[in-house]
Amino acid sequence: MNEPNLTRFGISIPNKLLKKFDTLIDEKGYTNRSEAIRDLIRNFLVEEEWGGTGEVVGSLTLVYDHDVRGVSDKLTEMQHSFHGNIISSMHVHLDEHNCMEVLVIAGSVESVKKIASSLVASRGVKHGKLVMTTKGKNLD
Repeated sequence: MNEPNLTRFGISIPNKLLKKFDTLIDEKGYTNRSEAIRDLIRNFLVEEEWGGTGEVVGSLTLVYDHDVRGVSDKLTEMQHSFHGNIISSMHVHLDEHNCMEVLVIAGSVESVKKIASSLVASRGVKHGKLVMTTKGKNLD
């Protein structure tokens, strides 16, 4: 069954590497090698976008101590100053002292990284992690 927009190609790969790959794709629940290879190619293309000038979207997770004087107000103020890029946020109370903010940030690679860095560097933030991805326009 050939779909009209699919191309078949062959690759050479050492047996040991293929066995490791097959074990991994089985553990991850892929139904076949083609699906796993397509995901690997998409991931590679997405990472290439991060080095360019394309538009990306990222999720930034911050864990901070809300007892640190002014940290909540400072983070909120900063988010408002980037209102054109921060398209969503969620606040979670982790315990009596710690909170988590999850922000969705869209824009150029440079602007998303800059916004994330400034928020992570805020006094009172214990940990921050940015995960970027593509808006998906070039992955067809």
